[in-house]
Amino acid sequence: MAGHEIPDPADRKRLADPEATPRAADETRHSCDPAFRHGVVVGFDGSVSSERALAYAIGMARRSDSGLIIVHVANRLPTTVWAGCEPPVFVDVPDHRTEVLGLELACADHLSEVPWILVERGGDICHELEEVGCEYEADAIVVGSTHGLVGRFFGSVAGRLARRARRPVVVIP
Repeated sequence: MAGHEIPDPADRKRLADPEATPRAADETRHSCDPAFRHGVVVGFDGSVSSERALAYAIGMARRSDSGLIIVHVANRLPTTVWAGCEPPVFVDVPDHRTEVLGLELACADHLSEVPWILVERGGDICHELEEVGCEYEADAIVVGSTHGLVGRFFGSVAGRLARRARRPVVVIP
């Protein structure tokens, strides 16, 4: 089954303890705005495919009468690129693109139909989209498909996310 992971035996024991589960869930989950709980998460970077995914996610959120959580994952680069050191250490690169995307989204007329927020994260795109989905208990994650040689060579974000996510993933061509 794509996107579903079978827990290890140690996880089964932890899940069997009725008192351990709520505390573990509360500790790992960050606080989020309750208005966006059970909303629709969409990955957005300003590309054409992410704009199509956003348009679909807006319609999905409107039909389900829920909020829209727009996620932009900022760049993180290994310091070995600059310093030539070992092992690779990741640093956050200032990404002003999130601010620009936020301003563009704030001026967009089609977003006035649903409540929405913009969440910035840094790191692996698949991991961060799934984390935001967990935090907001999202009903679905919507992403655009990857076209081109890079997606074929390294694997697309949509494909990796569909294999690992614990909630429905909608891939928009």
